[in-house]
Amino acid sequence: MHAKTDSEGTSINDATWPPRSPPRRPIYYVQSPSHPDVEKMSYGSSPMGSPAHHYYHCSPIHHSRESSTSRFSASLKNPRGVSAWRHVQLDHKDGDGDGDDEEMDGRDEGSGRNVRLYVCIGFFFVLLFTVFCLILWGASKPYKPKIIVKNIVFENFNVQAGSDESGVPTDMLSLNSTVKILYRNPATFFAVHVTSTPLELHYFQLKLASGQMKKFSQSRKSQRNVVTVVKGYQVPLYGGVPVLASAKGHLDRAEVPLNLTFVMRSRAYILGRLVKSKFYRRIRCSVTLRGNKLGKPLNLTNACFYQ
Repeated sequence: MHAKTDSEGTSINDATWPPRSPPRRPIYYVQSPSHPDVEKMSYGSSPMGSPAHHYYHCSPIHHSRESSTSRFSASLKNPRGVSAWRHVQLDHKDGDGDGDDEEMDGRDEGSGRNVRLYVCIGFFFVLLFTVFCLILWGASKPYKPKIIVKNIVFENFNVQAGSDESGVPTDMLSLNSTVKILYRNPATFFAVHVTSTPLELHYFQLKLASGQMKKFSQSRKSQRNVVTVVKGYQVPLYGGVPVLASAKGHLDRAEVPLNLTFVMRSRAYILGRLVKSKFYRRIRCSVTLRGNKLGKPLNLTNACFYQ
């Protein structure tokens, strides 16, 4: 008696089993861990379906190849293992995708923080600059210009018969005078630009003379005297000044109450055009025209109202 080989055992088992339909041909992959170039693919029947007279004389290397082939074919026969392997691979890929998404989310969150930081810095700068401008504007308000109407001089005036532009006969008045104004800028850190509305002499609602003051700029902590000519030429009276009508031949005895009105506008550009202060003064002075005081200055220091 001698030991049976694997081929003989296989042939005996094939003889005892009844015949059956040929099974589906599985795919075998022959891999060699130590020799990758020997990898090959063989298509054939299973070892159970091999002929009984075929004998294998295998070396240890061949036996190891057959063992690895058997294990790999068994894994292929088990679909659960394959599906699990695929599931693990897919989960691994999904995990990589989640990591990329988290990295992108982190970058987006970082860029969003930077944008919010820049916006906050810009808003803080604008707020600080606005507060600074308001402080300058508030600090300039106490420095109102000092305006004093010092005197007025009536050079001459004359009343004669004439006619207006439409040919209506009436008395015509000609008047010439000068007004002296003291202007002082008390501010310590800004200059002012000064303009004025026309200086007008009224007898109640009737305008008899007017003059425009020249605009000027006044530096800080300085002052000047401004002289403006106020005159009227051939102004029709239409009987509106009865005092002059009665004293037509004796103008040296005439006394005519008049009102001098104008508005002085002072603008201070503290920080360029961004910060500026405005100072408006409405001035109204009461003065009396006397025919016997022509050419003499009439003091108006205490005869004016400033608003």
